[in-house]
Amino acid sequence: MNSVLKALDSPPAGSAAQLEQIRALVRPELAAVDEAIRTGLKSIVPLVDQIAEHIIAGGGKRLRPLLVVLVGRACGTHGSAAHGNGTADSAPVQAAAFIEFIHTATLLHDDVVDMSALRRGRNTANEVFGNQASVLVGDFVYSRAFQMMAAVRSQRVIEIMAEATNVIAEGEVLQLMNARDPDTTEARYFEVIQRKTAQLFQAGAEVAAVVTGAPLAIQQALAAYGKHLGTAYQLVDDVLDYQSDPETRGKNLGDDLAEGKPTLPLIHALRHGNEATAALIRRAIAGEGREHLKEILAAIESTGGLQYTARLAQAEANRAVAALEPLPDTPYRAGLAALARFAVERQH
Repeated sequence: MNSVLKALDSPPAGSAAQLEQIRALVRPELAAVDEAIRTGLKSIVPLVDQIAEHIIAGGGKRLRPLLVVLVGRACGTHGSAAHGNGTADSAPVQAAAFIEFIHTATLLHDDVVDMSALRRGRNTANEVFGNQASVLVGDFVYSRAFQMMAAVRSQRVIEIMAEATNVIAEGEVLQLMNARDPDTTEARYFEVIQRKTAQLFQAGAEVAAVVTGAPLAIQQALAAYGKHLGTAYQLVDDVLDYQSDPETRGKNLGDDLAEGKPTLPLIHALRHGNEATAALIRRAIAGEGREHLKEILAAIESTGGLQYTARLAQAEANRAVAALEPLPDTPYRAGLAALARFAVERQH
């Protein structure tokens, strides 16, 4: 395992190779998570099965399940996950699956709300099957997640996830309220991403610590790690919306702008640009987004909006790594630190 630990520093940060190095630490668990996801999405209703298969085929990084099983291994010495034989422990695997189900349900609902037609380079479920089916199957995925939570038989897990799903729902509503509002502040933006994105990373890390029997101090440290990791991840996502290659990312450049979402690069440019720039950005947020994309990109670049957002993302990633200090020095802790580096250095 020491060779794996050393290798985590070898690939370029943010590369697919680095992510694969991290995955290699917990490959048996990830295989078990994939199986749990396929089993959990099975339904006697054919349309549910069709949409579930569409979701599974879409792939994705599956960072949240990776986070959960890595935390399970990092805490393994405290509880039942201390196998040391490379086999998958059932409680972290089940937790990883229901965390991914919550994430999947929010995506199904998000794509309907945002009227999105493309995700990860493929047609969204609502584009293929319609809005009604996507919303209803999103509800099915939510309810299946809670069935899996109940099977873990931990009151604390239920409490964490009940709180998390409620906070995430509030974040979705706050984002809707901010849409098309050029007066959205940086503070309001951070409230949305901490509720909408960071909360599920936080819950996943904390739940994994709980089900492996980690002490309260470790649970709290890992909850902090998840919160900072999720915040960093979303900040970088908002940078990539204005600079990534659509072919690589599977989304169109400026999608957030087209949807009237005032993300941090735009808020920074609005605050630091001249009067003409500010007026242009305000019009774009209010509804003329894609028509002025070229000018908006130039304004974000000239005001340093992307660099500013990237610096804040790096600061969050540093806080995530610092939160790991109470954990034993193992390859799994190194993997969690590498995951934080990946989150801020990735290009898609």
